[in-house]
Order: sequence, then C-alpha cells, then structure tokens
Amino acid sequence: MISVNDTPAPYKEPLSLAEYDALVQIIQEGSLDSDTLTRALEALRICFRANYVTLILKVVGMDEMGLMLVAGNYKEHGRLCYQAYQEGSTPFGNQPVDTVFTELDVLSEADWKTSSYYLDLCRNYDVSHLMGADITTPDSGLVRLRVTRAHAAPEFDARDREICRLLMPHLRRSLHMHNLLNRSEMIGALYSQAITRLSVATIVLDGSGAVLQLNEVARELLERADGLKLIGGRLEATYPSDNRELHKLINEAFAAHQGQRALTRDALSISRPSGEVNLGVVAEPMPSVDWVEGKGQPAVVLYVRDAVGKSQVNNAVAKQLFNFTPAETALALELANGLSLEEAAENLNIMRNTARAHLRAIFSKTGVRRQAELVRVVLNSVVALGGNQLTPLKIPVTTLPRPFFRDVR
Repeated sequence: MISVNDTPAPYKEPLSLAEYDALVQIIQEGSLDSDTLTRALEALRICFRANYVTLILKVVGMDEMGLMLVAGNYKEHGRLCYQAYQEGSTPFGNQPVDTVFTELDVLSEADWKTSSYYLDLCRNYDVSHLMGADITTPDSGLVRLRVTRAHAAPEFDARDREICRLLMPHLRRSLHMHNLLNRSEMIGALYSQAITRLSVATIVLDGSGAVLQLNEVARELLERADGLKLIGGRLEATYPSDNRELHKLINEAFAAHQGQRALTRDALSISRPSGEVNLGVVAEPMPSVDWVEGKGQPAVVLYVRDAVGKSQVNNAVAKQLFNFTPAETALALELANGLSLEEAAENLNIMRNTARAHLRAIFSKTGVRRQAELVRVVLNSVVALGGNQLTPLKIPVTTLPRPFFRDVR
C-alpha cells in the first residue's frame, strides 16, 4: 500500500494492484477539501519518485499568476495560493489536452536546458525532468498537472507515463467533485449570511430531535434563555404549555420529513419571561434523502425571529440606497429599530428640532409622509443584506457535541 510517509522504491518495480487501488482511493478522497487533495498529490509524488507535484488550478493571464497547490519540500506545501506563472513563456503551454507529455516531447534536451524557463525557474528548485498533462474538467475548465524530478533522478519513462494516463480520469473526477463541493459550500455560506443579517435564528435538528447546528443569532438567543433555551442538547421552551406545543410542532415536522403526513401547521408563538413580544417560531421539514441512513442527518430546521431585536444593517448601504446624509442615515436606522423620534434624538445626542429637520429631509427623499411608512420602507429594503463589518462571509456555526444529544420526543 502507498503511504505519504513511504520512502521511494526502486524505479523499475511494477505498480501492484494494491498500490494502484490505494492511489485511486486517496485521489478520490481528494475531492473533500484542500488538505485531502494535498495528501493525494503527496501520494502521487511518492509514486512517481518526484520532488514536486503541482496542480495549476487557474491561470490569471493579465497578472501572470496561477492558483496552485504544491506537494513537496516547498514553503507553500499544501497551501492553495497564487504564484508567478508566465503562461506565455512556459514551453509547455498549449499542449494537447488529456495527453501525458514530458519535457523531451516538447523540446530537445539541449533546448530544454538552455531555455529561460529552465534557467530562471526550474534549475533553482532542482527540477531537471518534467511530466505533465493538461486535464479537462466537465465544467470546461483546464487543470495543469506537473510532476518533476531532481537532477540526480532519471527521466520519466513509459511506465511513468502509463501510470499517469491511468490515473488522469480519477483525478479529473476528484477535481470536479472538489469544485462542486466548494461551490455548494460557498452558496450555502452566502444564504447563511443573508439569514443571519436578517436577524433570523436557525436551529437544525436531526431525526431524534437533537440539535445539530445553530447560527450565531440562534446561539445568542438561546444564551439569553428568554423563551427558548438549550438543555442537554435539546430545545426547550420556558413555560410548560409552550414546551408541549413546541415539541408537538417538531414531531409533526419530523413526520412530514419522513413522508408520513403533510405538515398541518408550521408556526408557533413562544412567550418570554422578560415580558417582551413573543418569539415567532417556524418549523420546516428538510427534504429526505432515502438512501442515507444513520444518526446525525438533518431532518428539521426551525427559524426563530425576535420581533424586538435590532436589525444588523450597514450605514453605508442605507446611505447609498436612499441618498441620506450620515446624520439622516443614523436617525432612519434608529427609527427602524422601533424608537420614537424623541428616543432616537436622545440616543444620537441631538436636539429634537434637529431630529425633526432630519426626519423632514428623510420623508422628502423616500417619498413617505409618516414615520410608520418610513419604518416599513427601510425594513422591506435590502439594507440588511448589504455588506457590513458585523457579519463576515463565513458565518460562525455552532455544532453541538454528540454526547449531549437526547431524544426530544
């Protein structure tokens, strides 16, 4: 079996079925993330007795930079990064796609050793021999695979080329899956960010009622324990009557998730000991994946909204949307968060007459005549979805440890 910690074996040993199977397996696992992809490249480096294996994933022509992943004794080993890559000056550009080649297929040995590419780049990293392939992907992309050997090592032979040719389809599928997973994760992060910016708490439950994940809004809501709280991995309402209704709603959502019956209701109002306006809870069954079994599969998502919570909005976005001045923007956002004009003036440390003057200008710019209309216009706009410093792209998601989970039913 091939291990990333193995030392190189003699060059002419045939590749056994077990070794080939191990290579295919680790290449397939490389679709998961950059770390597993790096381990796959390291396994290829050992298989080919190479000093470096590089994937050039993307070329930015104008900047002469390439997005690369390198395995080998290199400072950027295993780190996805942009590095200098002169697409126009490399002698290995525009090669036939999905075809394995070596440096001697493109240049004579004399031309290779006197080329600026070799003298300026390869020689400095002890690269004397190169084998590569430009691999097409299903989304019409092109990934450049480069395998190199040191000066003291022999040239790549027919055996090396054949192994590389056999592994290319597996590497293509792995890279395609890697791209799809990254794309799905990015879209999911954007949706999660939008939900968080709208101050909506999301709580994901598995089929046993255990809480799988909380977004940042839900975590803060449950820490306050004002109406809803988390006890031993299960969601509880403060008052017994609310708690019974909450579990009944969750169980109905579970039944809908399993396809047993349609969800007859999906919303619930939860009372709060603080006396604030009730929390609104909506349950939504997640689509069932029939071929996936076992614990820990998402089954139901709960959306919780605190009607008195402040919206996360960005002053610059509000200014751009409505052409407000900074002072008008600050006042409009205070009013949108439910304050009266007098309370907003006090919060902003301005005179009431000044606040009234700002409000008249706000009315003129938005075309509304009443404060209630202004609040509706602001809250129904895209202000909360604009970029801001409060919520970074990668939303913190709390995943609860499994030992604390109990059946909510």
